[in-house]
Amino acid sequence: MDINRRHLALSALAAGLLGAAPAFAASADEDEVAKNLEAFRAAQFAADAKALDALCAAELSYSHSSGAVEDKATFIANATSGKSKMLSLEYKDRSIRVVGPAAIVRFHWMHESEAVADGKKSSANLHILMNWQKQGADWKLLSRAATKL
Repeated sequence: MDINRRHLALSALAAGLLGAAPAFAASADEDEVAKNLEAFRAAQFAADAKALDALCAAELSYSHSSGAVEDKATFIANATSGKSKMLSLEYKDRSIRVVGPAAIVRFHWMHESEAVADGKKSSANLHILMNWQKQGADWKLLSRAATKL
């Protein structure tokens, strides 16, 4: 059987009528997770406790590349302590995969900060795995793990 433009157009129309979305189109949930991921990055950079609180699940498990694990309250307290100032923070090469009420997010985390006490600068180059969970109508960060690169 020869395949021509008409066959391709009919196949695309049938897929659309059956609810199959093209592989390259992001779902509404993926878009929401991406929006929350950027809001989380901005809140980390600004050390915004209120924004971090709104984006994190009550059950948050936040682990650092050092092996330290924090609950939600400890994470927010440490992230907003004022002991250091973020100079830059980038989430590179992001991938988001929604699986039911969960989203698996991976990215390359690069940051530079400065200690307030002595002005000493430090940087980190990490691979991050985040798990977001849909709670009601909102996506919340449920867990985070970091690996040094």
